Amino acid sequence: MDGAQKSAILMLMLGQEDAAKVIKFLSPKEVQRLGEAMAGLKSVLHEQMESVVHELHDQVQGLVTMPVDSDDFIRTVLTQALGDDKASSVLSRILGRSNDISGIESLKWMDAVSVAELASQEHPQIIATILVHLERSHASEILAHLSDRLRNDVILRIATLESIQPVALRELNDVMTKLLTSGGGVSKSQKGGTKAVAEILNFAPGEMENSVIAHLKAFSENMAQTVIDQMFVFENLLNIDDRNLQTIIREVSPEVLVVAMKGATDELRTKFFKNMSQRAAQGMRDDLESLGPVRLADVEEKQREILKLTRMLADEGRITITRGAEETYV
Repeated sequence: MDGAQKSAILMLMLGQEDAAKVIKFLSPKEVQRLGEAMAGLKSVLHEQMESVVHELHDQVQGLVTMPVDSDDFIRTVLTQALGDDKASSVLSRILGRSNDISGIESLKWMDAVSVAELASQEHPQIIATILVHLERSHASEILAHLSDRLRNDVILRIATLESIQPVALRELNDVMTKLLTSGGGVSKSQKGGTKAVAEILNFAPGEMENSVIAHLKAFSENMAQTVIDQMFVFENLLNIDDRNLQTIIREVSPEVLVVAMKGATDELRTKFFKNMSQRAAQGMRDDLESLGPVRLADVEEKQREILKLTRMLADEGRITITRGAEETYV
């Protein structure tokens, strides 16, 4: 079982009322993944239920609850030490998650097509500002539903976007209020730049990625190359150490992995096989031989699925991803 399946079993064991109390603390992406896992549960073995409970118990035993609210403590201490203005600037960076924009927060729960329809009538600069506040995978899906001309304009603006001032965010929130009839104060500052573009393109289909890179090259060769250098592609998995790769392999279904391996280099295949059991590696080799020709689009889709899982594991702190001798990249 992967993490989502274990969580789904736990939610069903908790019952509707308690499960709802837990789910309200999850992000939109987490809710979707958990919901899909719950929907896929048709039957659960008693041994699986016991395993989930024991694992949760072991993890909870290692947690220590802080006696104070850390956010309130930090806010009070910094305000007293730096004054309101300086403290507000620092707090917007380190506690931004607790002061999100209500309009943007609403967009996080909407499907990509709906967001694209709402945003397409706005100025490209506003769309760029919206997208850097969303999950990178969500932003990529939204871009896919914009026209080529608008998409390229928005990407270019994201690449050149610096930290957003609170005044600009208030104006953005006014726009969102009109679109979504929701308001609220803002103090969060989110940075765009080439790294944001690279992270968004990591989730984009190959055709869209090529089109955007070509447009960036026409504007600036250096900017386009910077984006390319910052992107995390499937072959970058060669830079992951064995222990982290083993964690990834455990979370990926064999059906997804075998298709993704179809487009991998011999070096990367060897690395994956080395980190499997002999039986699993031989089974994967046999599956690859019997699979036959596979559409490139299908291979790229499965590779993106694995990369998406890899980034999620990195975000959760379960693995560390490096690019050569650099520090953690994802």
